[in-house]
Amino acid sequence: MTADDMRNARVDLAAAYRLAVWFELNEGIDNHFTLMVPGRRDRFLLNAFGLHWSEVTASNLIAVDMGGKVVEGDGEAEATAHYIHARLHLHHPHATCILHTHMPFAAALCSLDDGAVEPSSINALRFNADIAYDPLYTGEALSTDEGDRMAAVLGDKRILFLANHGVIVVGESVAQAFENLYFLERTCRVQVLALSTGRALRRVARHLSRGKVGTNPDAVRYADLHFAALKRLLDKREPDYKD
Repeated sequence: MTADDMRNARVDLAAAYRLAVWFELNEGIDNHFTLMVPGRRDRFLLNAFGLHWSEVTASNLIAVDMGGKVVEGDGEAEATAHYIHARLHLHHPHATCILHTHMPFAAALCSLDDGAVEPSSINALRFNADIAYDPLYTGEALSTDEGDRMAAVLGDKRILFLANHGVIVVGESVAQAFENLYFLERTCRVQVLALSTGRALRRVARHLSRGKVGTNPDAVRYADLHFAALKRLLDKREPDYKD
């Protein structure tokens, strides 16, 4: 790991926190985004508990080990962030970045009986084969056993719907994870709005889906381009995220 690698990792994760506020994906000071420290499998970057996401910067992110101890920076690692994220990072090498939110439209689907993303819009098709559903709500995740259970349900998918809770999105980079988080919420919004009419959804044949998002080279390129564009906007409006 070089100093530039660490710097870029911090900047990208701080950008994701700020952008989540723009798109109303955050909820108070709750929820959490994490990113593995470049070149390591034993610690990850996290927001210090108590900061509003609009206050997160590259320099005030903390580094936490897999036991939940803060090993770099000032602040507290919120307990559920440790129990959820540490176990997912440990069990899934592809989960370099993990984004957990209670974003409203996705959470609305999580609150429905058998709530699922239906293949009824063009954006929904990108997620056809990449969502796992956890039907068991056990309260707050406050044990390694619960984190391990969530990791097992996620399997080889990149999105986990938590019944009565919210969603978890994982990716090989911040750009890829944020791309899926952004389009997942927009997909859920369209579905919730369509259902609110009281009319039946028009479903697209599943064979027309794009397959697993993590295996599509074009999806990776588009995610990188989109995230770079969003960071350029941040550079103009909230340049302090890089501080």
